[in-house]
Amino acid sequence: MVKYVRLKTNLEERCIEDRLQYNPEIIEFFLSEHDLNDRQRLVDAIRYVKSKHAKVYLHHPPKYKGNRLDIMADSSELRQFYWDSSRWLAEICQQEQIRCVIHAHYAQTESSYSINESQSIEMRKRISEILSFSGNVFLWEDTIEGLFSYANPYLMTQIIKPLSLPLIVDVSHCFIALKANNSRLIQILKETSSHAQYYHVVDSMGERHDSLPLGVGKIDWLQVAPLIADRDFIFEISLPGDHSDCTLMIESVKYFNQVLNLAYADK
Repeated sequence: MVKYVRLKTNLEERCIEDRLQYNPEIIEFFLSEHDLNDRQRLVDAIRYVKSKHAKVYLHHPPKYKGNRLDIMADSSELRQFYWDSSRWLAEICQQEQIRCVIHAHYAQTESSYSINESQSIEMRKRISEILSFSGNVFLWEDTIEGLFSYANPYLMTQIIKPLSLPLIVDVSHCFIALKANNSRLIQILKETSSHAQYYHVVDSMGERHDSLPLGVGKIDWLQVAPLIADRDFIFEISLPGDHSDCTLMIESVKYFNQVLNLAYADK
């Protein structure tokens, strides 16, 4: 039996069934704003996948009306959607006893362009407002640039540590934020280990958001794999074309297993 079959999907039935044929350990539902219009559909999907003995995570929608979300957005409409959707998903997660990935912001939003201590403190205040009703339901994901990226020297000291923030570390996002520096990537993975409860495993060339299959990019998986093998994670590989075929994710599953075997063999 292949280990570490941990996959991402949307709520389309054909996509869910495609993933389930591989008997996954974990399924992450990547949600759109439209998925929030039908609570029962989402709950049914969660319960169905759990009935197949897979652990479920959700992923907060990345956009609203075509705009990328930012907890500190200038637009009151975007901030209201961020708040409302977070409250709604927190209720579902608490009801179904699962967790949800959330971004404080995405690339190319207001929080991407100015990195300083005062803005980091302001983001901490905004995140604490969400924590006031969500508790530890949300896992906070880093992005490739800006305040909630590992390019921000204040991220750990002014946001993560003061809030004891539960994290999801996206390996490729971290690699990109660190300008393709594998040594720094390993350092950040070790520094965040006590806060990180989940990972997105995906390769990158380290220049832009490319979401590559493992082994195609420049990440040193021989060093990375042993650091995350005993944690929850999924393979968040970009699927060009037909999203109902997750073959690229399965190829990355196999690559991860091979690399991990090599890493352990060298010890």
